[in-house]
Amino acid sequence: MLLDILKILLFPGFAFLAAYAFLLEYVDRKAYARMQNRVGPPWYQPLADFFKLLGKKVIIPRNAGKRTFAALPVVSLAAVATAYVSVPVWGRAAIVGYEGDLVVVLYLLSIPTICLFLAGFSSHDVYTIMGAFRTLTQMFAYEVPLFIAFLSPAVLAGTWSITGILAFYADRPLLALVNLPAFFIALLSAQSKLERAPFDAPEAETEIVGGALVEYSGRYLAFMHASAMCELAVVTSAIAALFLPVLTGFAAADFALYLIKTLALLLLLTLLRASVARIRMDQMLNFCWMVMTPMAIIQIVVNLFLRGGLGL
Repeated sequence: MLLDILKILLFPGFAFLAAYAFLLEYVDRKAYARMQNRVGPPWYQPLADFFKLLGKKVIIPRNAGKRTFAALPVVSLAAVATAYVSVPVWGRAAIVGYEGDLVVVLYLLSIPTICLFLAGFSSHDVYTIMGAFRTLTQMFAYEVPLFIAFLSPAVLAGTWSITGILAFYADRPLLALVNLPAFFIALLSAQSKLERAPFDAPEAETEIVGGALVEYSGRYLAFMHASAMCELAVVTSAIAALFLPVLTGFAAADFALYLIKTLALLLLLTLLRASVARIRMDQMLNFCWMVMTPMAIIQIVVNLFLRGGLGL
């Protein structure tokens, strides 16, 4: 039990998640800058920004619900950290793996978005409310294709456990190619969930200043940013486990592969962020409902037929 607690708290649990989230943030900002022919920040910049915000004064709007305003960053960060312990990092097994943990992870990853909406709505500012409703509208658009894309590998594998899905496709690597359409849908949906360009309308600086977090400051804003960084790490880790099932059987080598896969996924998301302009909210809704959702449903149907035909 003590060893399990240490795994959850230190490695590959919460402490590693925090460190890796800062590393991914640095790689994202550095690669984004180089794609725009800029130098980019030094390696310690994300950490310096975090500690700088921790030292800033906290200002809570007069009309805001103070308890809700203060609790939302903690709830958001806690939900993301809890989701991470069910994603395989060291070897093919997660720290806390069980049947149905994929559904729980999807549920936990919805909480930060809801917290972002509540943060903007409870601030009682015209810009934050507009950003909050854009966040909620975008959530209604991307969640259906994202959930279907994540569940497609589970249908063929016959298990709702991320660890079980990874083990299934690691033993049958050719079957993983069937989920290629769902992989691209998951990538695009993840970019939307993380509110990164071209799906960054909820926090469009040129339109609504900064979205739902305009009124946040100090340590509360630091925790919100930390939650977003950790969410990026969790989402890329989940996509790597579900769609890139390359394992060696040696825990250390599999951990190195985990780092390579998640960094490669991050660079793909950064490339998309750097090469495509922001799209309007109505374009986002049409794209998710008219293109990605039908493709995700077709993927589910194909996997069901394959499972029945192969007798898995």
